[in-house]
Amino acid sequence: MPTVHFAGKSVEAPLGANLRLVLIRARLPLYNSAARALNCRGRGTCGTCAVRIEGKVSEPTRAERWRLRFPPHTPDSGLRLACQCAIQGDLSVTKQPGMWGQHEGDDAETPGDTR
Repeated sequence: MPTVHFAGKSVEAPLGANLRLVLIRARLPLYNSAARALNCRGRGTCGTCAVRIEGKVSEPTRAERWRLRFPPHTPDSGLRLACQCAIQGDLSVTKQPGMWGQHEGDDAETPGDTR
């Protein structure tokens, strides 16, 4: 089983499992600030589950490519939507600050301090 490393914790996940669901079921802090309550529940339309991923996941879906073209995201950010990713191997996942997780290097909110 692949291992997902996120917010200082590690959790095993079945191959092909949805990354968003794995993180939520493990009670890991996927969402920043108001996004904890205001998100699309995995439909790929809000962009609040954006994360940086090192490791193998599925190719971007049509919904993911569409959403990451709109502000505050940019298509070249390298971010992925956790709700659209199927786990294909061991992963290291990072959540950046900002409601949409799009503020690279910003200290406005520390990733992982969202419980």
